[in-house]
Amino acid sequence: MSRLVVVSNRVAMPHEARAGGLAVALRAALGEHGGMWFGWSGKRVREPSGTLHELQDGDIRYATIDLSYGDFDAYYNGFANRTLWPLLHFRMDLVDYTRETYDGYRRVNALFADRLAALLAEDDIVWVHDYHLIPLAQRLRERGVGNRIGFFLHVPMPSSDLLAALPAHHELFAALSAYDLVGFQTQRDLERFQDYVRLFGGGRVIESGLMETAEGGRFRAGAFPIGIDTAAIAAQAPAAMKRSAVRRLRDSLPGRSLVIGVDRLDYSKGLPDRMRAFERHLERHPDQGGLLTFLQIAPPSRSDVPEYQALRRELEGLSGRINSRHSVPDWTPVRYVNRNFPHDVLTGFYRLADMALVTPLRDGMNLVAKEFVAAQDPDNPGVLVLSRFAGAAAELVEALQVNPYDLDGVADAIATAAAMPMAERRERWRALMDRIEGYDIHAWRRDFLEVLDAPTPAQAG
Repeated sequence: MSRLVVVSNRVAMPHEARAGGLAVALRAALGEHGGMWFGWSGKRVREPSGTLHELQDGDIRYATIDLSYGDFDAYYNGFANRTLWPLLHFRMDLVDYTRETYDGYRRVNALFADRLAALLAEDDIVWVHDYHLIPLAQRLRERGVGNRIGFFLHVPMPSSDLLAALPAHHELFAALSAYDLVGFQTQRDLERFQDYVRLFGGGRVIESGLMETAEGGRFRAGAFPIGIDTAAIAAQAPAAMKRSAVRRLRDSLPGRSLVIGVDRLDYSKGLPDRMRAFERHLERHPDQGGLLTFLQIAPPSRSDVPEYQALRRELEGLSGRINSRHSVPDWTPVRYVNRNFPHDVLTGFYRLADMALVTPLRDGMNLVAKEFVAAQDPDNPGVLVLSRFAGAAAELVEALQVNPYDLDGVADAIATAAAMPMAERRERWRALMDRIEGYDIHAWRRDFLEVLDAPTPAQAG
């Protein structure tokens, strides 16, 4: 059997406890037939980039490289997170493009290709993850690598007009044609990419999921909505109710319902709008005043980037203002927590909550929505309020779907969820749970790798 080689910006090392199910799924895929995980070590060094570190853990080989401070700033803090991240989340107003950071992004991708090419065997299957590494397959092809290479974009794919606004768009996105398979979260993301290929990329769409470049090369693309480890979270959540942090939270809410939001501190998550919508709910539905407590957990993210520093200050100001206006001696409506919690504690919080607010302005998928569903008590499930602009909305149609820009609409959805009869809550939850059980994280990775391993139509026969 072919060996699988996973490539990502960061590598989930065997000694690291990662919250996400993606690391679990990828390790399972690597362990099936032996494999390698390659990427950045997480270390910034003063010497030149590229020092290789290797570790063998069972059948999995971990290979990582260090990056210099300059390369990290240009590639990661610069082009990846100040140019591509806002662009791919439909925020052209926040795109900071410079040729210097783009050069750094290309330089680090070339370095990845140099180090990785020397480690590959002829029949390895390579699976590259996310926007940090869009040009990697092209750089590998230039170095004579003929292996099957797939790419999965974990974030949204914006409209073709937005992509074309990037000065380097043609060179950057043309590099995706060097992959054998490009995966997206939703069918809509696939359609937007196909529009770009047809309108701005100089290629053509032969049929949905099969494209041809101007030079005649063919490559495939598809929608593979990422799932979670549903069974593991469903088993973890009841046990998590015994954790001291979960018990303390439960004991602090006598006679009140818990509304929860859990998000990385990022402008794509719509956190200020969410807080304003909760305040609007307090104003529009005074009969529910004092009955709901909103806990927003927002661990810091990219804290050295000015936009994220400003977001944190805004949320601190909003939560303080809402509480000063609406609190009473025995009730504070908003609890804003700017720190991380262990994943099993979070699943306990999800199970305790009567409602989850998952209202990003734009999200590739949003696995918190799926984890909230998986963590619920089947006899007393909570209600999911979900942005229609999250990738998960395409699957989780039984959630209360909202437009996060419509504060009144979100406020009314909160009121509807709070008053929802138990029979309806159970019916909605059962349909959601069936869906995330039927296509979990393991089905996702098996589906992608099966399609990647199949020949393209141009190669058939």
